[in-house]
Amino acid sequence: MARRDIRRQAGQGSGDGPPRGGSPKAGRSKRSIWVKILVWLAALGALACSLVFGIVYFEAQSLPSLEALKSSQNGQTILVRARDGSQLVVIGPSYGQWLDYDRIPSVMKDAIVSTEDRRFRDHIGIDPIGMMRSAAVNVKSGHRRQGASTITQQLARNIFLNNDRTFSRKIKEIFIAMALEWKFSKDQILELYLNKVYFGGGAYGVDAASRKFFNHPGTQLSLPEAAIIAGLVKAPSHYSPTADAQAAVDRASVVLDVMEDAGSITPSEHAAVHLDKVKMAAEPAQNSVRYFTDWALPQLDTLIGTDNTEPVEVWTTLDPKMQSAATAAVAANAPKGAQGALVSLDRDGSVLAMVGGTDYVTSNYNRATQAMRQPGSAWKLFVYLAALESGVKPDDPINDEPVTIDGWTPHNDAGRYAGQIDIRTAFAYSKNTVAAQLGQKVGFDQVAAMARRFGITTSIATNPSMVLGTNEVRLIEMARAFSEIQAHGSSVTPYGIVKVVTSSGRVLYQHPQPQGQTLVAPFVAAGMTDLMQTAVNIGTGRAAQIGRPVAGKTGTTSSNKDGWFMGFSSGITTGVWMGRDDAHPVPGLQGGTAPARAWAQYMRTAVAGRPAEPFDTQLKLPEWQLEPDDQAGMGDPNAYFSPDDQGNLVGPNGQPLPPQQSPQPGAGDADQQQPVPEAPLVQQPQPVPAAPKKKPTAQPGFGIY
Repeated sequence: MARRDIRRQAGQGSGDGPPRGGSPKAGRSKRSIWVKILVWLAALGALACSLVFGIVYFEAQSLPSLEALKSSQNGQTILVRARDGSQLVVIGPSYGQWLDYDRIPSVMKDAIVSTEDRRFRDHIGIDPIGMMRSAAVNVKSGHRRQGASTITQQLARNIFLNNDRTFSRKIKEIFIAMALEWKFSKDQILELYLNKVYFGGGAYGVDAASRKFFNHPGTQLSLPEAAIIAGLVKAPSHYSPTADAQAAVDRASVVLDVMEDAGSITPSEHAAVHLDKVKMAAEPAQNSVRYFTDWALPQLDTLIGTDNTEPVEVWTTLDPKMQSAATAAVAANAPKGAQGALVSLDRDGSVLAMVGGTDYVTSNYNRATQAMRQPGSAWKLFVYLAALESGVKPDDPINDEPVTIDGWTPHNDAGRYAGQIDIRTAFAYSKNTVAAQLGQKVGFDQVAAMARRFGITTSIATNPSMVLGTNEVRLIEMARAFSEIQAHGSSVTPYGIVKVVTSSGRVLYQHPQPQGQTLVAPFVAAGMTDLMQTAVNIGTGRAAQIGRPVAGKTGTTSSNKDGWFMGFSSGITTGVWMGRDDAHPVPGLQGGTAPARAWAQYMRTAVAGRPAEPFDTQLKLPEWQLEPDDQAGMGDPNAYFSPDDQGNLVGPNGQPLPPQQSPQPGAGDADQQQPVPEAPLVQQPQPVPAAPKKKPTAQPGFGIY
């Protein structure tokens, strides 16, 4: 009994230590703690889920509709087309046409899903398995090597966020991705992605990428083409075919391997693909073309305003064939170390070609529209226009001799003087002394006013030396002035944009039909054309002959710093300038050499498809400028007899007219019966035929200024 009591007492505990196996009360206490923890965790989880659910729900409610997302753009695309409709350049992002899910080729959808998000159909916008795999790879490598963004997350980032690698941006991306999955179906998300993702080269969306890289719509993509496009998403700038075609092909080979591994294509389909046979679209030449687009496109703000955000197509006047010929002509003839520029206008002012320098990549400064240089003797256009308008005629005689005007003494080239010549010869051989005399005769202010009338906007000093082209001008303005002579003295405004159309076909701008205003009378323009034609036929512009009528003028500044040739033929006016940007002399550079040769080289191509047009150089003078001999042929010879103080008719020499010669009013046919003396007592004045034009002979000693 005693032992049992002792055992029982020991079992009940004496306070020396805890009972064996723990007390039921202690066990219950531990279990309750764990239950509480689990309950709290469940509550917190439920709260977190509710919070996430609420955030995702409200985020989904705030998302735009599918139609709104289809129409949204991140920037305006400007597609510039040439005169023939061919693409010149694309400015800004290119989006192409929106392709609905069913119109996107299956190979394109399979390529993207296999490459970017193989479990796309199974997740809720985020892929936990992919995230864990990515984390493991990154931890093992010690730096970020692999991302875990799903297609939905990429879509959320492309549309609503940016590429900042911050924790807050990633959290936002996750919530927006889940909201997208809540609101849209998988097919709709994939449709949005394939029409929004950036594929490089400015192309957003499958259709834009297909057109840019393969020159056909996205609906016609083949398996190898789809593999190339799908491979661009990883690094668009690196794998773009326009940047590195071989890198694009190598990346596409990896995409095909992934597609086979994912079961999207069979091994036989993979083996049948020959990536080296894929025909890539040629990148449009954008070198010298950019001089033109840099000049034309800024005009859009004035033509269509800034409210339109739709992609637009800008149809221009540029002729690709002529542009290529102009680029080649300038490059082939510009002296070493010198720059060159060319502007070519059609008869209505449309710019057919524009070259602003020998290479756009090395210098985008547009010397055709921005540079201001001295035109030399090309400026004499305005001097002779003012003289012709004042009554001077091409056949009028003038002395080529030393002159001094207000202390200024101009000199001809080589200091030679021809003596008495006519105006036509003086212009053909660019006689400086004659230009000075004409400028003094008509007034230097009148020469400046004539230049203003013909579109020169730069400042003009009216000192005597201005007749030799000491004022600076722009090439495009000089080309305009010469084209206005070809237009028989009517105004011509250079333009480069024909129409602007939105992607939906809405016409935002259409160039109006030009309405030329008369700048000078047609007889003045005809006289000027006569002079310029002679300058090319026998004068300083002989190097510009192209086997058809040409009218033009050379220009050379002091020390051969600038060389010009301006002229027109068959409805096309072209101006060429050459020189150094630093205005240093260029040995051998004269208007009649390199510029005239470049002009001729270009114009042979430019006018090849046009009929030769003879010039109208007949001077149909106004009545106030007719000579008495010309008036004699216009009416009754008796008009030369007039009454004296006593009322008797007298002849031009004052001798009285005999009675039988006096006109009798109302005689009619009966007067034919009257006896007529064999010869009149006073010789009647007879019309004198106009003297034939005197063609000057070549005088090489006159120089080329």
